[in-house]
Amino acid sequence: MVMKRDIRGELSGVIPDHLLPLVSRSFDVIGSKGRAVAVVEVPEELMPYGLQIGEALMKVQRSVQSVLSKGTERRGEFRVRDMVLLAGDPNTEVLHKESGCVFKVNPRKAYFSPRESTEREKISKKISPGEDVLVMFSGVGPFAICIAKRQPESRCVAVELNPDGHAYCLENIRLNKVAGRVKAIQGDVRVVCPTLCETFDRVLMPLPKGAFEFLDVAIPMVKPGGTLHFYHWASRDDPFSEGERILAEAVDVFGRRMDVLDSVRVSQYSPSAWKIRIDAKIL
Repeated sequence: MVMKRDIRGELSGVIPDHLLPLVSRSFDVIGSKGRAVAVVEVPEELMPYGLQIGEALMKVQRSVQSVLSKGTERRGEFRVRDMVLLAGDPNTEVLHKESGCVFKVNPRKAYFSPRESTEREKISKKISPGEDVLVMFSGVGPFAICIAKRQPESRCVAVELNPDGHAYCLENIRLNKVAGRVKAIQGDVRVVCPTLCETFDRVLMPLPKGAFEFLDVAIPMVKPGGTLHFYHWASRDDPFSEGERILAEAVDVFGRRMDVLDSVRVSQYSPSAWKIRIDAKIL
């Protein structure tokens, strides 16, 4: 999200002039107009001025009650950053609304990206009536719940390892009144998926990074003729070749074939890297 007012202007005279160009003009907002959390990238050189940056950000975005620095990269088995509270309310649990859904989330406890709302909308539009859908790495439940709200005749199973993410998913199922259509399971997909004893019309793998390591779990879960949505980090110059090759090799291990239905850029991670999605029919 691009800020309506210039945070650098607010910080002029507050932090050294030579550091002003390092202040990011963009940030993620999670929450509503009444109460939101902002997540901003703060370089190490600016951390001594974290409080001032947080207070300036709250001035230019009035709905923001708490400001978090991204801190570390997402790491560990739960894919959560070690975020630093720069300013504002230490309670960073909020309600976030998108696509007719509401999600309770705390970005310090579970992964959630407001930037992926368009992607969730695109996927939910692909679902046909009566489809059985498996969402691996489901987080607080945004994909599964968006699908259930848009296509009430579908059924979703959401599997998440992070107990906090799972707890929020259960709460979000209740908030969105989709209890009969979304089943949330807490656990490792390597352990949970084989015990489901069923296959699905569609399998989603919205892992921020490293989904290819779980293709051996995902492919057997797809019905013959079903669709796999595989997410992958790729280079800007050749975004699809590597992912399509990795997917084809994984499918071949199971003696199955695939047809690529679509390959799309989802979001830019850095000047040289993109998050992409490959949609493939698994035969």
